[in-house]
Amino acid sequence: MSTTTPAATGTPATDGATAPAGTLFRFATAGSVDDGKSTLVGRLLHDSKAILADQLESVARTSAERGFGGEPGAIDFALLTDGLRAEREQGITIDVAYRYFSTGRRSFILADCPGHVQYTRNMVTGSATADAVVVLVDVRNGVLEQTRRHLAVVQLLRVPHVIVAVNKIDLTGYDRDAFAAVADEVAGLARDLGLPDVHVVPVSALAGDNVVERSANTPWYDGPALLELLEGLSTIDELETDLEALRLPVQLVVRPQGALSPELAASGADDVFRDYRAFAGRIESGTVRVGDAVEVFPAGVTTTVVGIDRGPVAVEEASAPLSVSLRLADPVDAARGAVIAAAGSLPAPRRQLEAAVFQLDARPLAPGARVLVKHGTTTVQALVADIRGRLDLDTVDTVPADRLATNDIGLVSLRLSADLVAAPYAEHRRAGAFLVIHPQDGATLAAGIVVEAPA
Repeated sequence: MSTTTPAATGTPATDGATAPAGTLFRFATAGSVDDGKSTLVGRLLHDSKAILADQLESVARTSAERGFGGEPGAIDFALLTDGLRAEREQGITIDVAYRYFSTGRRSFILADCPGHVQYTRNMVTGSATADAVVVLVDVRNGVLEQTRRHLAVVQLLRVPHVIVAVNKIDLTGYDRDAFAAVADEVAGLARDLGLPDVHVVPVSALAGDNVVERSANTPWYDGPALLELLEGLSTIDELETDLEALRLPVQLVVRPQGALSPELAASGADDVFRDYRAFAGRIESGTVRVGDAVEVFPAGVTTTVVGIDRGPVAVEEASAPLSVSLRLADPVDAARGAVIAAAGSLPAPRRQLEAAVFQLDARPLAPGARVLVKHGTTTVQALVADIRGRLDLDTVDTVPADRLATNDIGLVSLRLSADLVAAPYAEHRRAGAFLVIHPQDGATLAAGIVVEAPA
């Protein structure tokens, strides 16, 4: 797939799949400070009729009290998302704000991520599970360092769809050349980062151009409006469910608790409940059916699924991302942290990981640091063996580094105290992601993805 450029009339092409009606789509917004993220989100919610009347009245009243826009009835749409008092006082977004809305095509979970460099870790959090990321760029400023950082994060996280919304196009008089210049910058950066598909859309969050409906003010752009584009893209689950094998990290071993009631004991259910043993967890990928052969790590046992329970209901099959309890044909010594997967699908256990990490904590990450690595439902001790480099956001090259500071993106080698069945992130998003945790205070130091996992 190719990066959309104005040379092709600025028309972003979808992936060719039509989204099933009613599907859930997760997307995040990102960009530099004052690029208009919160305003865009507010406009999107307002124009898609996702704002309650009393909330809209409150925002309109606050906008009037502040003299927003200089015209009667003008609404500051950013107030619809900047809910924290500190956000409203400072005029910036601090934490990820989640919003939920629906259209006739599908339902959405929207994560409005902060743009300030100080809160890049929040942007990583909001984008990690997103089906798409909308990166805003002020048409007057073009691509900035924070734009580069956000797109680098998006590339490393392998977010399926990237949309660059070139905002404030109204302030240039809807000038096509201004949009084309920014779109060319974006196309060049996308090539440097290795982003396979970027959709570029000219918008005005304040005026509503090309946000929910196509605008007559941009006759030179014949692509879809932002919401129209979001309604047509495929989700992660739609793209990966059929490609990835079953994987279920065990959260809990379910056994009968307490004595049966006299009624159940009299009914003969005592024998059934006494023998009940199941492994509960959330299916990360794939589908499981009764009769499927599975392997259990670290027990090293291959067995058969004899029952699947969704709460009190037994079912014949279940797919990601459902939470289920699996009953197995053979007694297996497994506890929280074990992994149940389709037979023959697990990668070889690893004691060392080569990873790209996003440094989130103010304390730098340096060689020799003793940390915890949380992968799925298991946590193991680890040692930072080496810092192999840091991403230079100006050149998009990896440069030497002896430590990683806050918001750095670096390549790290981790030595583990126990085996993990981690896969390269490019092959399996869920099995290739992990957290680096401080062993004393439990703080999250970094988020990581496996780029290579040598034996």
